Amino acid sequence: MSSWFISIEGTEFGHQVAVALALFAAVLHAFFGVLQKGRFDPWLTRGAVDFCYSMISLPLVLFVVPLPEPHLWGILGIAMIIHIVYKFAQATAYTKGAFTVVYPVIRGVSPIFTAFGAYVLFREVFNFIQWLGVGLLVTGILGLTRYNLRHIRVDRETLVPAIWMAVLTGGLVAAYTTWDAYGIRATADPFTFLAWFFFLDGPLMSTVAYLRWRGMEPRPEVMPLMARGFVGGIVAYLSFGSILLATRIDNVGQAAVLRETSVIFAAIFGWIILKEGVGPRRLMLIVLIAAGAVLVEVGA
Repeated sequence: MSSWFISIEGTEFGHQVAVALALFAAVLHAFFGVLQKGRFDPWLTRGAVDFCYSMISLPLVLFVVPLPEPHLWGILGIAMIIHIVYKFAQATAYTKGAFTVVYPVIRGVSPIFTAFGAYVLFREVFNFIQWLGVGLLVTGILGLTRYNLRHIRVDRETLVPAIWMAVLTGGLVAAYTTWDAYGIRATADPFTFLAWFFFLDGPLMSTVAYLRWRGMEPRPEVMPLMARGFVGGIVAYLSFGSILLATRIDNVGQAAVLRETSVIFAAIFGWIILKEGVGPRRLMLIVLIAAGAVLVEVGA
């Protein structure tokens, strides 16, 4: 599998595969956000997910993928730090704000920062049509945020700090997207980076979640929480793995922008699963987001 992905890097077929992977990641990322915002405390869900994907990775790092090359350990270490800060910011934002308010802000901030990060690290440049697409996408996402701020009636007293935390989280999304793309390109076998990342990334938030759970009264039931964590662990593996493989075989900035169509799927999931309404105005903004993503792809 690794040799096949490497063989299609920089090809037209590789570009098509990268687009499919980025859109697949968008759907899964939106579903992952709903999982974290849903039934349980977001910190507990995050810890359960991290524990599960770390355990899923254990047999992979022991028996399947090779050890990381010496230079990759430092890259993995920095990736861990960025992701830890990101997770704390994300969990705080979800604790303070409604999912359909917080999630669009996070996704709206990150594409522009990611595009600049891709330029700095990889010298990738968008053309005018693609920047126009980014502008439409970000306008739609931030318009969706403004609409939500005016009409969502839950968590009103904590919306402002939730928005600021979401902005910080969006910046951290851009940071980990570009850095992880650098990491997966720095190893001969892309699955080495993925498997070792997930294995090393799990323990900290699992410990934080356990300590939080132990201090709760009453304590949430463990089995339903771990069942959600197991599903979330698989979703995280597929979502994060898909977007990173897309950045390995094609442009980082373009893959990151296409992933932000996750806002469309988040609105759908929020409506169906969390019972948070959509409405015609929000639907129009979602169409604007989709149009922006299409322009980014057409302009490539």
